Amino acid sequence: MSEAGSTVVGASPARAIRFAWPAISIATARGEMLAVALLCPVLLSAAIWNGFPIVFYDTGAYMLQGLGHVFLAERSPVYSLFLEPAGARISLWFVAIIQCAITAFLITELARAIRPTLSVWSLVAIGAVLTVATGLPWYAAQIEPDCFVATMAIGIYLLTFCDAALTPLRRTLIVLTTALSVAVHPSHAGIAIGLVLVIALTLLPPVRKLLGATFPRAKLALSSLSVVLALATVLACNYGFTRHIFFSRSGAIFLAARLMEDGLVKPVLDETCPQSGYAMCPYKDQLPSRADTWLWMSNVSPFHKLGGFSGMERESASIVAQSILRYPLSNLGYALGNGILQFFWFQTGDGIVPQEWVLNREFKIALPQQLKAYDHAYQQEGDIWFLPINLVHVPVAILSLAGLYLLLREARRARDWRKGLLPTFVLLALLGNAFVCGVFSGPHGRYQSRLMWLPTFAIALVAWPRIEQEIGQRIRRRKALA
Repeated sequence: MSEAGSTVVGASPARAIRFAWPAISIATARGEMLAVALLCPVLLSAAIWNGFPIVFYDTGAYMLQGLGHVFLAERSPVYSLFLEPAGARISLWFVAIIQCAITAFLITELARAIRPTLSVWSLVAIGAVLTVATGLPWYAAQIEPDCFVATMAIGIYLLTFCDAALTPLRRTLIVLTTALSVAVHPSHAGIAIGLVLVIALTLLPPVRKLLGATFPRAKLALSSLSVVLALATVLACNYGFTRHIFFSRSGAIFLAARLMEDGLVKPVLDETCPQSGYAMCPYKDQLPSRADTWLWMSNVSPFHKLGGFSGMERESASIVAQSILRYPLSNLGYALGNGILQFFWFQTGDGIVPQEWVLNREFKIALPQQLKAYDHAYQQEGDIWFLPINLVHVPVAILSLAGLYLLLREARRARDWRKGLLPTFVLLALLGNAFVCGVFSGPHGRYQSRLMWLPTFAIALVAWPRIEQEIGQRIRRRKALA
């Protein structure tokens, strides 16, 4: 293959047929649109192979809330209400396609900002590698907000550090997709606010002096606007369901469940019951050892008997406050431990299991015409084996973290923050995701896995000139030997 992208096919040089693949740059509007169009089926590949979009335990609750207009305190109203205009009533494939299109668009925009000379075919090749080597396709086409945590991070980076490379139309689209990505889940909002605040610190004169002149000056207006739009959207959707203004009614409940798993709730009950009047007092010696059991296993947990998500908010908040006041060091220790564990726990396929026992009722009520395709998907038949997949994904994730470290070390040695800006931001996003999810919900494999394709992609973009040079050298060596 020549540098222009030609291939020669034939039995003899005299009769060789040369097929030319024009090197279309993603910097052009045509190349940009072509890249997004070609990346979409690549990102949909896991769902196409499955025979149906990937579903999760929570998918049915989002369908019930969004399509049945039943408020569920434990689920994001924004993602639920996103389903209907995305075409869920007709087919969940439309939702998966839109999610993949948003992901493909932001992947392309990040590549345009970092490597504008990249060709469409190179970007699609990178996308294909990410599809095989990371969990990207399993989240992009999953009927769940998880895919939006990475698009939220990309959007904030583009709006903050790459504003000059964006036209007004692209800027508007990125603001809107970033706002949606932040709004679809409370954890995304927490991560986004954290990223914006950390970036804001770099604008302070003492911090800028410490970082040096090579650190780019952040522009926070548009990324802040995206976060504000997202928060306003969440408040408006909650108001639409309940006629009350609030951000979340389940955060304290999830946090209390995590504290229960870490053994920080029972001591509070032992010291305050029965004087406190907590509804949990009679059950303080029968508390489950796992948060998921407390929240979801109604046959062994009194949580739903005590009011569930609609009735346990105030008591959960009070118990959390008491636990933090009485055992601050223990709470700090467990929070740090959970955050560190979450940072290094990335497992593709966590929760991607047969879901008939959870979701069949919801499909029969809301989407009966899709029930047959759903039932016959590989996921529902239990035919997806993630062990060999994770034998690839986990080492790639570990190597990607090591790659981030090497890029940061090189930037520090060169005293050039421009080389290390994207790796630094991706590392901050990974840390923020691990902290928010590990602290509020407890470590789970899928929380970090949904974001682990981003460091791999960032390394590919930053190191692309070296990759291209190595490919060119190998091609030239093969030609010399031919």
